[in-house]
Amino acid sequence: MAERTDWPGESLVAAAQAGDLDSLTALVAGAHPNVRRFAYSLCASREDAEDAAQEALIILYRRIGMLRASGALASWMFRIVRNECLRRARLVPRERAPLPDSAVLSAEDEVLRRLEAGRVAEAIAALPADQRRVLIMRDVQGHSGRATADALGLGTAAMKSRLHRARAALRLTLGDTRAAAHH
Repeated sequence: MAERTDWPGESLVAAAQAGDLDSLTALVAGAHPNVRRFAYSLCASREDAEDAAQEALIILYRRIGMLRASGALASWMFRIVRNECLRRARLVPRERAPLPDSAVLSAEDEVLRRLEAGRVAEAIAALPADQRRVLIMRDVQGHSGRATADALGLGTAAMKSRLHRARAALRLTLGDTRAAAHH
């Protein structure tokens, strides 16, 4: 496996929460690949993703004490990245230079894409925690079915069932009527 996809362990999180600077530094470094993956999957542009990931890591560094359960790091970071991506999606082009007439359609498409990314992020966040964890591990982080099931302490059938329910709930929430009509 070329890229590390594991989150830092609970003991490292606890040590960072207790104020150990070396642990905090290791925690931020260990969370970085996953935070970037979240940002790239949720933000509308590469620049927004890089900025959102950076902001999320700064928040992690400054506010690790606010994390209630050391095992909840992934979901906490997902919420921070999602919120940052949504915030950036709302800063639509008024901050940017005016576009030539030929670029109007592409600018409109970009705004619609950003709004859609925000809707998807909100829909994922609204899922029950067990479904959200499976969906994030499989569809966002790209873990195999076996790795996801093992990491969550589930059998493969249970993991597939939760993933199916999560995907169905997203389709329903996002209004994919052609997919919902087949059920």
